[in-house]
Amino acid sequence: MRVAMYYNNQDVRLEEMPAPRIGPGELLVKVLASGICGSDVMEWYRIKKAPLVLGHEITGEIADVGEGVDCYHVGDRVFVSHHVPCNTCRYCLHGLHTVCETLHTTNYDPGGFAEYLRVPPLNVDRGVFLLPDEISFDDGTFIEPLACVVRGQRLARLLPGQTVLVLGSGISGLLHVAMARASGAGRIVATDVSDYRLHAAQRLGADCVIHAEADVPARLRQDNDNRLADLVIVCTGAFPAFSQALQSVERGGTVLFFAPTGPGMELPVPVNEFWRKGITLMPSYGGGPLDICVAIDLIRARRVPVHEMITHRLGLAETGLGFRLVAEGGESIKVIVEPQR
Repeated sequence: MRVAMYYNNQDVRLEEMPAPRIGPGELLVKVLASGICGSDVMEWYRIKKAPLVLGHEITGEIADVGEGVDCYHVGDRVFVSHHVPCNTCRYCLHGLHTVCETLHTTNYDPGGFAEYLRVPPLNVDRGVFLLPDEISFDDGTFIEPLACVVRGQRLARLLPGQTVLVLGSGISGLLHVAMARASGAGRIVATDVSDYRLHAAQRLGADCVIHAEADVPARLRQDNDNRLADLVIVCTGAFPAFSQALQSVERGGTVLFFAPTGPGMELPVPVNEFWRKGITLMPSYGGGPLDICVAIDLIRARRVPVHEMITHRLGLAETGLGFRLVAEGGESIKVIVEPQR
């Protein structure tokens, strides 16, 4: 079968490898759509394991069913989660599924930028979701990233009427903008260095956009009755945004670190000032099983307009172009690879 083999962001090659063979309890999935995630082009993180086949935002059809699998059948339309929790450890039992050790050690074989993939038994047991008829294969690639957004805003306890500031209007930032709008946020402000992405943020629900190199806290006060943001969501790894977030949060507010920085970066925090002002700092990584179910329902009900975020649909041979588009952050939002093309 054909795969897109990742060597670095500028070197993704169309190669051949044997199609995976499945065993008892496993599934073979014909991949019909696979989204390129911002984390896929996080080169400092990915290159350590290269060469490899990436891709974890996939939808497809079941092509073969292993012995003992009764819940799924050949031809079923599915979304498959690459990382799955055990659901039984102390972390999972406390609702902290994304820090479960099992979640961090599970995956499918080889990755979404391939014509077929093998789904191991544990993923079959708790990571396969039937794709509703109302959700296309392309739109279904948003299930995983939207689940991450659902979890982040749930943990941050976003309330109707609150002011939300989203720093970075790439695909994660735009999903946060759209999700905040669907959740009844009061005023939504988005930043970016790209005018193209700022226009996209306005189209998808932002009330106000600010160029990231401006004095964001001052502009925020100017446009928000002299108040800062109740919830600040950092959706870019650009380090100045992290400092900007600390300066832009209102008393009693929350800063949600949704994106990581580069390796080795440390953020000075004004502890005494935040202690007095009741500021909450929190990270959010990944999405749990409940978040995936919520994401599916949101997409099916068209509460989050994911279809409008797709700017490129590419064949498997064009995956390298897709990686360059996402890494360069130019005039693209969501880039989807369709491996059967």
